[in-house]
Amino acid sequence: MRLLTQTKNGDFSPFGNDIMHIIKNRKIDKSYQIYFALYQGLTSNDEEKNAYKEFSKDFFDLVVIDECHRGSASEASAWREVLDYFESATHIGMTATPKETKDVSNMDYYGEAVYTYSLKQGIDDGFLAPYKVVRITTSVDDGWRPTAGLLDKYGNEVKDRIYNLKDYDRTLAIDERTEVVAKKITEYLKATDRFAKTIVFCTDIDHANRMRQALINENADLVSKHWNYCVKITGDDEVGKQELDNFTDVEERFPVIATTSKMLTTGIDTKMVKFIVLESNINSVTEFKQIIGRGTRIREAEGKVYFTIMDFRKATNIFARPDFDGDPVQIYEPAPDEPVVPPDTIPNSGTNREPQPNDPPPYFPPNITIDGEDEDIKKYYVNNVPVTIANERVQYYGKDGKLITESLKDYSKKNIEKEFTSLDDFIQRWTASEKKEELIKELAEHGVLLEALREDVGLDLDDFDLICHIAFDQPPLTRQERANNVRKRNYFGKYSETAQKVLNGLLDKYEQEGIVSIEQGSVLKVKPLNEMGSPVELVRAFGKQKDFEQAVKELENEIYNIA
Repeated sequence: MRLLTQTKNGDFSPFGNDIMHIIKNRKIDKSYQIYFALYQGLTSNDEEKNAYKEFSKDFFDLVVIDECHRGSASEASAWREVLDYFESATHIGMTATPKETKDVSNMDYYGEAVYTYSLKQGIDDGFLAPYKVVRITTSVDDGWRPTAGLLDKYGNEVKDRIYNLKDYDRTLAIDERTEVVAKKITEYLKATDRFAKTIVFCTDIDHANRMRQALINENADLVSKHWNYCVKITGDDEVGKQELDNFTDVEERFPVIATTSKMLTTGIDTKMVKFIVLESNINSVTEFKQIIGRGTRIREAEGKVYFTIMDFRKATNIFARPDFDGDPVQIYEPAPDEPVVPPDTIPNSGTNREPQPNDPPPYFPPNITIDGEDEDIKKYYVNNVPVTIANERVQYYGKDGKLITESLKDYSKKNIEKEFTSLDDFIQRWTASEKKEELIKELAEHGVLLEALREDVGLDLDDFDLICHIAFDQPPLTRQERANNVRKRNYFGKYSETAQKVLNGLLDKYEQEGIVSIEQGSVLKVKPLNEMGSPVELVRAFGKQKDFEQAVKELENEIYNIA
């Protein structure tokens, strides 16, 4: 059987042939069973360069179309010509976001879905990351009206009407609202992880540019050391586009925050994105799923097992639509906080000078028509508008997808007590577990989400202490306190000098990152351990591999002071 697979990028299998490669070499090798191609690789405006016509119409038995909600969903698309050409083959379309509009229909061409794998099922099966939602409402979201004759920052008289979320940053930009949003984003990062990869979806390029500057202001300490801590990745920004590969690279720390409009909505594999911010009005379930998909990749080895959505536009109301599957594990609406006081702008000069808050925008967007009105309206830029956070409400969803009506602590305690009959029972299971990560995963499957619980408690506790504190009322110890207790006991004295350095390095890593980090098989290949010698040399300081593993086990017992 011969197979043609259309892919969305250049990731090809070694078991097939790449049609793009065929085109470059002007040579068709028809000895392969499997062929891979891009949209652009098969078709051309020049009829003689239509690569697919180099094959006979009955050459392929099966055509698989990945991301079939794109061109192949449209009857007038160039890709549809390819499907019609190979009409004798079986066609299989795959997509995470099927399209059904008056102009584009997957179902019209492919028929009813023969198999559906839902987002909820993917999360339940452990293939996709669960997520929680932080919903934030500002004091102007339900409506703001300008005073009579109000001029914006550039002398334009603001039309007298009531503006709300559908208008903000599309026809009306309020500096203070942008600052409040940037402050809340930064507050969350500071409370969790300031280096968590973050995408902020904005209404347009101008909004993405202003949001980037507001985030730079809020994170001046990091931006002064790392110029690319926060970048704008949009179609018009060459610097931002050059940083896209670094942003998606699992091993690259910077950029951390990317502001964008549409460019990162789909087709970009952002494996390490832990934080998605919705500052754009989203009405399409398809677009919403695409955006959510930027965070669903799981990277357990790098510590990413869930992600967070912060919603400033009520876009997460889409969760309630019948055509959306899967619920967040948590919905949180925070309380009002202090007024926004952004730090000083970072001074810059020369061609790399950053935009300043009072600079005019790089352009005025073309006039647009809003909601069917006949008159054209330009975007207004206003400031000196009091904007605050409006209200607070916390909601959680359990493992069954139903709303939890009790506190997360009480809910978690009940689920933990179902798994462990007593504190001793838990300690025995914890000690006996070869990999603590496996026990943590097992708890997550039973509705105990330790990361969410840790944030709810407000204490940076080790998983062990968090469980002991919540379920068994034990006084909590921080990782630093536990690490210091081990150091005071002079536990390392029985080991050689090199072995002591290794164990101290492991203890430092536990203090910084937690117990799972020192159980990783690659722990000797990362800092600070890799600076002490090769893995073979470090293991040899203990004897054999089993001796090293036993030493790590004893270190864990010392950390938790388990006799």
